[in-house]
Amino acid sequence: MNTMMVPTCGVPGLLLMLLTLFFNHVSARERLQVAVAGLSHDHVNTLLNAYQQEAVEILGIAESDQALVVHYQERYKLDDVLFFKTVDDMLQTIRPDIVLAYNAISEHVDAAEVCLPLGIPLMVEKPLAATNEHARRIAELATKYRTQVFTNYETTWYGSNQTLKRMVDGGEVGKLKKIMVKDGHQGPREIGCSEAFLSWLTDPEKNGGGALIDFGCYGANLMTWLMNGERPIAVTAVTRQLKPALYPMVDDDATIILEYRGGTTGIIQASWDWPYSIKDLTVYGEKTSLHAVDANTLVLHSSPKEQVDIPLVKGYFDGHLSYLQAVLQGDVNDHMDLSSLANNLIVVEILHAARESAKRGERILLH
Repeated sequence: MNTMMVPTCGVPGLLLMLLTLFFNHVSARERLQVAVAGLSHDHVNTLLNAYQQEAVEILGIAESDQALVVHYQERYKLDDVLFFKTVDDMLQTIRPDIVLAYNAISEHVDAAEVCLPLGIPLMVEKPLAATNEHARRIAELATKYRTQVFTNYETTWYGSNQTLKRMVDGGEVGKLKKIMVKDGHQGPREIGCSEAFLSWLTDPEKNGGGALIDFGCYGANLMTWLMNGERPIAVTAVTRQLKPALYPMVDDDATIILEYRGGTTGIIQASWDWPYSIKDLTVYGEKTSLHAVDANTLVLHSSPKEQVDIPLVKGYFDGHLSYLQAVLQGDVNDHMDLSSLANNLIVVEILHAARESAKRGERILLH
């Protein structure tokens, strides 16, 4: 059988150009189209790197600090047309798939006040809100306008954590007895966070606290997920200022204990005083324990001396952009997953109780 081939050189140049433009347009539209609220959070660099690699489209950036605008324009070669003074101004001009907030935690509610009534979903960097009042207002807006709100954590995309969760749900460790999470680093100043980021990260009003908020939220998020949305019955916390000269207004070290019905205990160690960066999760069950050492390492311990490296499951999302694209298209049910509003309302409640416990020196009951 003869197969007729059409040589490329036989296609007129104009047709080739039109086909190229068409496929480039289709490819671009398949990428997530986002807008940015604020540039003061250093995590925005992850998004801007993805933009440079054409993994996402940025339709607009709202930032009132002109020095920050100039900094990021020069670093990432961003066009003037992308920039707006406020989120409100920006959303009068463009209509993104979602707004990504990279601003102070206390300002998340302000972004929600603008985005959600327009039916535009919102993703904030962890945690969801600085206070219970802000979190409840965001939830009220999300419900009223039937619009999704997500919270982004680096640890959501760890294959080790996703594999650990599947094994726990599959009964491979037995009943959960204890969950331990260690999160933090040497300190935000010590690791070179930008001054724009530090200006609110070390402010008790704008961030909601210090290490307790910055890194305690990871543990609260993971524990709420592992406990399938169950709220703890009590929270006890101790905070310290180990480096008051560097962080005079906020705690830089926190230990939080969560008590659950049925006897499960959660222990969160959040600090800006580790000797190195750490994001580590361990669960202890009736049968064995699992230790997610880092993003790519999961170890099963059947005894202190016996351990097995567990192969990681494939198929979960590699980051927030691929996740958002899937969930906004209706391909993923986000109920009570790590990014969900339901999970993160409980996270803020835990953090609020932890602050109160540390302040009052008391065990706080959650009603």
